[in-house]
Amino acid sequence: MEKTTPTFAPELYIPNGVRDVDFYINGLGAVELRRFCNDDGTIHVSELSINGAVFHLHEETRNPALFSPLRHQGSTVTIGLFVDNVDAYMARAVAAGAKVTSPAQDYDYGYRQGDVLDPFGHVWMFESRIM
Repeated sequence: MEKTTPTFAPELYIPNGVRDVDFYINGLGAVELRRFCNDDGTIHVSELSINGAVFHLHEETRNPALFSPLRHQGSTVTIGLFVDNVDAYMARAVAAGAKVTSPAQDYDYGYRQGDVLDPFGHVWMFESRIM
């Protein structure tokens, strides 16, 4: 059996009826790898990648435990994305529609970090090691 290195591929829930996820392309530099649509053209699943880091957008299902953060005006997770230039990613995300929830700053534990809230309620932390 071939050994593989575990990787994370988060599945982020979005509301039903979404047709446009260009925020992730324009705001985060993601590439859409594939998309599965419902009969009405809305997104069921979109698979995206940011420099090889894969994640999925999935419409809400009948499972009440899996929901878009917008449903409860909050999130139970922050998605950390290590980048070369935190400020550039923050600016790009904001230009595409994100809201800053924590401005970029240097921390004494050796990271520069800043948080944004994307249009679907997901929190993204851009971070870079500075020490």
